[in-house]
Amino acid sequence: MMLKEMQKLPQAVQLIEKASMMYLENGTPDTAAMALERAGKLIENVDPEKAVQLYQQTANVFENEERLRQAVELLGKASRLLVRGRRFDEAALSIQKEKHIYREIENYPTCFKKTIAQVLVHLHRNDYVAAERCVRESYSIPGFNGSEDCAALEQLLEGYDQQDQDQVSEVCNSPLFKYMDNDYAKLGLSLVVPGGGIKKKATVTSQANAEGTTATATEEDEDEYAGGLC
Repeated sequence: MMLKEMQKLPQAVQLIEKASMMYLENGTPDTAAMALERAGKLIENVDPEKAVQLYQQTANVFENEERLRQAVELLGKASRLLVRGRRFDEAALSIQKEKHIYREIENYPTCFKKTIAQVLVHLHRNDYVAAERCVRESYSIPGFNGSEDCAALEQLLEGYDQQDQDQVSEVCNSPLFKYMDNDYAKLGLSLVVPGGGIKKKATVTSQANAEGTTATATEEDEDEYAGGLC
């Protein structure tokens, strides 16, 4: 705590980690977890990468003690920091672990929200296949199929696949997405479809124009010979 007052945060965190190890060795895992979480909060704004590591360590301690609700709360902190740092590959894995624990403790509505977070992260990784797989796998979660979350995700994936920026933006600006944790809401608001939302729409329009031109030309030909050849 004196090192903290002296603004020597990395050294303070080192001592807290050492203390937590001693707490574990002496059979007081709760105190060890509290120490690690405190260290994470202390260093979060200075070294987010270290804070992620500390939150994950804390979650492991709680998980080993079968205190899953406390474990998943700490994993959530780690996931949000990973998203904030745009470390999307690691964030995807962290959110998947959160979702697994929420399913284990039968908190299904939060599983739905974690599926939304997963899909947003995967789409920011430009991995449509992984995003679609997340939704498909979530159909086995009780209540997901037919839920508001499921419908919104299906609409989001359809818009993304069709490169329809308007549809994607409409979904991501809905209350369901906007009132998520701030880091995930920002992912939704900044999501851009491949090709800038122009390609497929332009192709469809071009095809329609071409078909219209062909139809007009055919009608003109028919009119020209409507009175016969003479």
